[in-house]
Amino acid sequence: MNLDSFPWLSSLIVLPMAAAALCLLLRHHPRVSRWIALVTTLAILVTAVGLFVTGGGQGGWLRYEDHPWIIPFGIRYTLGLDGISLLLVLLTALTQLLAIVISWRRKYQVAIFFSMLLFMEGGIMGVFLALDLFLFYLFWEVMLIPMFFLIGVWGHERRVYAAVKFFIFTMAGSLLMLLAIIALYLLHGQQTGEYTFALAALQQTDIPGAIEPWLYAAFLLAFVVKVPLVPLHTWLPDAHTEAPTAGSLDLAGLLLKTGLYGLIRIAFPLFPEMAQASFPLLAVLALTGIFYAAWIAYAQHDLKRLIAYSSVAHVGFMVLGFCAWDAIAMEGSVLQMFNHGITTGALFIMAGMIQHRAETRDLGQLGGLWGRVPILSFFFLFFSLASLGLPGLNNFAGEILILLGVFRVNPLWGALALGGVVFAAAYMLRAVQGVIWGPPGPMKHAECWVDLEPREMLVLVPLALLVLWLGLYPEPFLAPIREPVQRLLGGTSLLALKGGMP
Repeated sequence: MNLDSFPWLSSLIVLPMAAAALCLLLRHHPRVSRWIALVTTLAILVTAVGLFVTGGGQGGWLRYEDHPWIIPFGIRYTLGLDGISLLLVLLTALTQLLAIVISWRRKYQVAIFFSMLLFMEGGIMGVFLALDLFLFYLFWEVMLIPMFFLIGVWGHERRVYAAVKFFIFTMAGSLLMLLAIIALYLLHGQQTGEYTFALAALQQTDIPGAIEPWLYAAFLLAFVVKVPLVPLHTWLPDAHTEAPTAGSLDLAGLLLKTGLYGLIRIAFPLFPEMAQASFPLLAVLALTGIFYAAWIAYAQHDLKRLIAYSSVAHVGFMVLGFCAWDAIAMEGSVLQMFNHGITTGALFIMAGMIQHRAETRDLGQLGGLWGRVPILSFFFLFFSLASLGLPGLNNFAGEILILLGVFRVNPLWGALALGGVVFAAAYMLRAVQGVIWGPPGPMKHAECWVDLEPREMLVLVPLALLVLWLGLYPEPFLAPIREPVQRLLGGTSLLALKGGMP
């Protein structure tokens, strides 16, 4: 069998969805469902690592699949993997494996819980790989529904409120994008006689000036809601706070990245002139988000809400890097998308571990953990330092590239963003002070606490090693994204070379 002709990209989508369906069929067998989820996500991670090892640093599409699907409507099953999507596929595979491991002891509706995680993995993989806008929208909706149920069914006290708020915000953005996709489809068909959802073909559409801002705004709103960019961020802290740990991990590690990915894969290439015109506004919103979210994060008493607001600040840096439209800044933003998934995901996992032991996330109730659980405290300190951008750790590598690129384009933006780094240090050090240092809080059953278990170490050690690798030697992760970034900045997307064409 020729391994090069094997549909590896399709396997990343079909395998988790088939496993999710199997878990539902075996919903009365939770133990079997756990192992199905673990083996499936492990197989997907091995596949993603294989693609990274064999495909990194090459030009063009590293993998590509194209088949006719719903022919009368010009809908095709088109998938493509370049260096940018490669990093996000790798991040998705790793994150979902960790989500399964940290949820191993879950007892309520186990099979359905794991099926939701697997369905979401298939949907997110599809978003990062689809080159047909109908297919992209389909996967966009598929990943939304499992997260709604994860928050609403397995979340904390205010889970229903948080789930409904998450659904309304993201669904409103999705419907705007659907309207814009249909309008582009009809417009392209009227101009060429060829009705298609292929991204490459739609990129060539001559859009009248009167409607171009509206179509761009629809795509932009759909993606910045998911980012989320201030002032459309209010659903995120509630969703993070009420979601189970695996849900928070997926929200921070993956769903936020789908919005950022949509900006650079869909919105900016389809409307390059409108994108250029909107960069100053987006930069102002990104800078506002950096400072506003940092201020709010510093004032939080709930550890998960503090980390959630830190996510809003971090994505502000990534959006600012996109707005600079500079190669170094863009590479830094894409690398930071991966870094943020590692460090913030690790902090949410640790918040779950701390809550499991202390039965609270209130910083006023915590404190003094270093004396009780030193290994857990060490990892919390390590990931906190990575999150605030300590040199030698992963976030520093991404942020320094963003800042260098932004300074080259607009020194004022760069100087303001640099101030945001100081704010990040303030709220992360407050979290460290509140959790592991200071006087011990009145926590329940503190005398019976155990330090990290082997299963927890199995989750945190690989993440810590990745943080060090990305901080000390990020080149293997930068090399695959260099050429796609250059093509994006040059206005000659890979789509124009191959892919997505009926």
